[in-house]
Amino acid sequence: MGTQENAVNILYQKIKEREQRPPLPFSEYMDLAASSPNLVFRNIFQMFHDMIYCYIGEGVNEYPDDPESINYVYYDCSKLFEEGADHPFFGDRLFANRLIAHISPFRRGLRQNRIYIFEGPHGCGKSTFLNNVLMKFEQYAKTDEGASYETLWRLNRNILGAWQGPDQRLLSQLQGLTGSFVSEVPRDSSVQSAKDFLEVPCPSHDNPVLLIPKAYRKEFLDELITNEEFKHKLFSHKQYEWLFKDSPCTICQSLYQTLLDMLDSPSRVFEMIFARRYIFNRRLGAGISVFNPGDRVSKTGVMTNSLLQNQLNEIVRDSNRVKYFYSRYANTNNGIYALMDIKAYNKERFSNLHGIISEGVHKVEDIEENVNSLFLAVMNPEDRANIADTQSFADRITYIKIPYILDYNTEVKIYRNTFGNQISKYFLPRVLENFAKVIISSRLNPRSEGMAEWIPEGEKYSRYCDKNLLLLKMDIYTGFIPSWLAEEDRKNFTAKKRRRIIAESEWEGDKGITGRDSIKIFNEFYSAYAKKGKPITMEMVYSFFSKQGGNGGGPIPWGFLDSLVRLYNYTVLQEVKESLYYYNEENISREIQNYLFAVNFDTGQTQKCSFTGDELEITEDFFEAVERRVLGANALKGQRVAFRKEIQNQYASRTLTQEMLLDGKSISETQLYESFHQRYIHNLKENVLDPFLKNDNFRNAVKDYATESFKSYDKRIREDVSMLIKNLTSKYGYTEQGAKEVGIYVIDSDLATAFASV
Repeated sequence: MGTQENAVNILYQKIKEREQRPPLPFSEYMDLAASSPNLVFRNIFQMFHDMIYCYIGEGVNEYPDDPESINYVYYDCSKLFEEGADHPFFGDRLFANRLIAHISPFRRGLRQNRIYIFEGPHGCGKSTFLNNVLMKFEQYAKTDEGASYETLWRLNRNILGAWQGPDQRLLSQLQGLTGSFVSEVPRDSSVQSAKDFLEVPCPSHDNPVLLIPKAYRKEFLDELITNEEFKHKLFSHKQYEWLFKDSPCTICQSLYQTLLDMLDSPSRVFEMIFARRYIFNRRLGAGISVFNPGDRVSKTGVMTNSLLQNQLNEIVRDSNRVKYFYSRYANTNNGIYALMDIKAYNKERFSNLHGIISEGVHKVEDIEENVNSLFLAVMNPEDRANIADTQSFADRITYIKIPYILDYNTEVKIYRNTFGNQISKYFLPRVLENFAKVIISSRLNPRSEGMAEWIPEGEKYSRYCDKNLLLLKMDIYTGFIPSWLAEEDRKNFTAKKRRRIIAESEWEGDKGITGRDSIKIFNEFYSAYAKKGKPITMEMVYSFFSKQGGNGGGPIPWGFLDSLVRLYNYTVLQEVKESLYYYNEENISREIQNYLFAVNFDTGQTQKCSFTGDELEITEDFFEAVERRVLGANALKGQRVAFRKEIQNQYASRTLTQEMLLDGKSISETQLYESFHQRYIHNLKENVLDPFLKNDNFRNAVKDYATESFKSYDKRIREDVSMLIKNLTSKYGYTEQGAKEVGIYVIDSDLATAFASV
């Protein structure tokens, strides 16, 4: 067999396995229900809930031990909204938590008979959101985890004694959802032909279990289900009430009763009931129907199939026993009915949903049709006027806000998706996020009552936050609690205050710089400042937005840019400090022992330390580096020399002669070492930058790092600069060039002095 022929056969096999799954006899379907009740016994709301959680997961709480947590967690929405989508939707943390809060009750059966309207301003991506969710729902329904089943009748003409003379060509037209003769020999018969069976699909996609009469369902399921834990939920939880209360569609109900009367045998009736996979197909309107405002409303209120109806009349010998007609709403029963914007023709469609949503039934001529659908819509805020005349069922409407992005991390994802991930390479760390913060500041309310209640005196953070604490609020929206908060304010950040602050997002994000304008602004900025070999800095962001009216002359709040720069300065200062304070206890101990050994020698010598085994170049720079850490950067040379002599005297008079030689202590066990160590640690943490700020050689060494000139600097300076660059790149994501630039920026801006008491 050739390679191509083999590939074709493999394709055929995969299609057969996935697309042509044969219907299950009722008995086999009940076996499946017994083994996997969580998957079989669920309606559209529970299935939609499971789909959302399948793609999003349970979420991540970055502060699991926080007693005041409100479960405002991070959900990775990329699999649901982005992967495989022609137009990705980027939902921020606020929207993800809002969505989950509305979807979670679906599993418990608490949110039926409602319409969910996703409301947001132009350019927020609400239509993209709905399209992507529906696409993923279709995909999920094709998986084993997302399987759902609908009723299919296979009427045995031989058993029912019906005439078998219709022309086969006519009967072959009865295919798919319109009903057809079976195209394969039934499992339980190898002698009957296809024409002996007529397939009648349930147009309302009812679960086959609903054909069990209500009076016997509880007893039957009690016998069927052996999993005691699930059985307890089945009989006591609201989420499974539909199994005992819902009725099958009128077609299935009348067909069941008619066959029971004809055969006088429930077992023979149930042998004609099958369960087949419910295939959702938006383009065909099967299980998912989406209407745009320009789609005309069909004037045909009743759907039927005359060919199938004739066959049913022949089988049951009565044209009035089983009436095979239904409304268009049956197409999405146990499915999704969606409106893209409530305007034009969709205003009429929305109005027509009044009785259906309120009562769960729809009148088709003189027959009542059950409609248990998930009703969704997207709408612009100004279009609320179009539904003003529906106040009588306003309590059946749930609005879910989709504002412009309020999470700067998500805004950055949009830039990367639009312009490519490579844009990050052109920015110093945190600068791209700060660009997004400027955009988001235009979408927030200038003053937050929730923030004011939490921190009444916001001015105390003026050195790294704006007066209205919008920068702090942005961090809270991303789920981050910054380290610069005072301990008192951290403790006062109660669950009640958190809920109030998060709730304010419901009234934000509907104004300011739109999503489309944000991309245009970023493109203008990026085109102007992205230069090869020159990273984009915070100064460039400040300059760009200042020219755009960023100091209060536009949508950006007054003074916000200055506050953003101060916060950036504080952040990079901490990064540089942390990168220089690289010492662990072993390194600190080693340096102290080397110093205590070296004070016994004159400068200009090279000696091997008897305590550590290190080869020491004993220079003035060597002594100065350690002494500035202990005494502070402003220590004069005379003070440093005096300190050095005092240490040497203590070492010679007591440490060496008494503690080490007489008492047999190691150097690290001596009193001199302990006092030196305590003083060293305290000042090192407080003033890690001080030894370098007044040292021009250090700044120049940073500038010359990775060049030939760098080799000319003292070994200790080379080690400090190398560690600074290494830590900035490994811990904070800087490139080598970026690390050099931010190091020089911190020194030249004298940020250590600006935040000296912080």
